[in-house]
Amino acid sequence: MPVASMKDLLEAGVHFGHHTRKWNPKMKPFIYGARNDIYIIDLHKTRKELEKTYEAVRQLAFQGKKFLFVGTKKQAQDPVREAAEESEQFFVNHRWLGGMLTNWNTVQLRIDRLNQIDRMIEDGTLAKLVKKEQGRVMEERTKLDNTLGGIRTMNGLPDVIFIIDCKKEHIAIKEARKLDIPIVAVVDTNCDPDEVDYVIPGNDDAIRAVKLMASQMAEAINEGRTMRQSVLEERAGQLGQAAAVSFGGGQIDFAGATDVQFAPVANDEDEDVFEQEMARNINVSSRAKAGLDVLPDDAALAVDLDAAAASASVPAEAEDGAADA
Repeated sequence: MPVASMKDLLEAGVHFGHHTRKWNPKMKPFIYGARNDIYIIDLHKTRKELEKTYEAVRQLAFQGKKFLFVGTKKQAQDPVREAAEESEQFFVNHRWLGGMLTNWNTVQLRIDRLNQIDRMIEDGTLAKLVKKEQGRVMEERTKLDNTLGGIRTMNGLPDVIFIIDCKKEHIAIKEARKLDIPIVAVVDTNCDPDEVDYVIPGNDDAIRAVKLMASQMAEAINEGRTMRQSVLEERAGQLGQAAAVSFGGGQIDFAGATDVQFAPVANDEDEDVFEQEMARNINVSSRAKAGLDVLPDDAALAVDLDAAAASASVPAEAEDGAADA
């Protein structure tokens, strides 16, 4: 699958940044300009960085690396979970526990407790407890599952972490950097790109933008895993050890195959789409940035063309609320 086209990025509202009062100067190279006090991210830069990141993620997946998807704000919860499940990776989408990476041994104990409760349910032990105790245990299970359900099968630290909203997930970034875990992130205009190893400049607030970016990472991971499986099967066949094929690795020598060449990710068929829309006098509101103003097809795009230029603007208090999202 090719990297998302300029049209895909535009329709998902990836180009909407934050209010001009809330920006990080380090993001200046990725900013196209401003409309109605909202920064517009240069989608040419976004696509270039997305291509680089897509290829890097494919190579990492080919090497058998484990990925952790992180996005705990409301509009990121479902896209993060869906992308992680689609690529058979791990995720945190409700709450980041301090020390989730740096104090992994303690987190593992809580995962063990979650698994213990599930065993109690399966073998009937829980049913033997008094009603009040059953309720307490089930409440404990719900809390544990919300925070740890997406990593309960993760037997160690992840090799790579993918983040939606660097500001909100600053603790996760701090822990990953402390442990030298590579960070892939969607970086909005209010974030610091220096904290991220693989920067994807883009809107981290609109649901469609978040879903597009998360699905792109899932696709890249799946392509890498598929190629890895092919190489494993080929090597196993050469060695007469087809039964040993697994994603776990270790039984097959990958020497010489770590830099496998995938199909090109570029797709420049609509390179001028972004400029065309900019030339049509896009009118941006903070509600559009957050994906609250949508087109009839439910696109998180605030394209208010000349014909609608006279329409009422969003109240100042509504703009501020959306910009803070």
